[in-house]
Amino acid sequence: QVELVESGGGLVQPGGSLRLSCAAAGSFVSTVSMGWYRQAPGKERELVAIITSSGDTNYADSMKGRFTISRDNAKKTVVLQMNSLKPEDTGIYYCYYRVILTFASVHGVDYWGKGTPVTVSS
Repeated sequence: QVELVESGGGLVQPGGSLRLSCAAAGSFVSTVSMGWYRQAPGKERELVAIITSSGDTNYADSMKGRFTISRDNAKKTVVLQMNSLKPEDTGIYYCYYRVILTFASVHGVDYWGKGTPVTVSS
């Protein structure tokens, strides 16, 4: 079993910055992809950013140029640096990993963190 624990959420003023981190605990041999999703009040969960095992990244259009995703394979962590935050960035941010559990595994398995709240307000 793999457990993901997010940290770094909080209250920030518009234009401010936050840094979210997600650490994985448990046994797996590699990650396929890691990323962040968010769910705003009254809305569906949406992609924020994804980074693959090869380092390729993909961002939602509204986050491009403001958010940066990075990973540390040795520490099994993924970080989301969020700058120029806007009130519409408010929501619960969820960490996501797709991992290969064993060397015999054929498919990746998805895991989610419990979420960390981000509130952008003056």
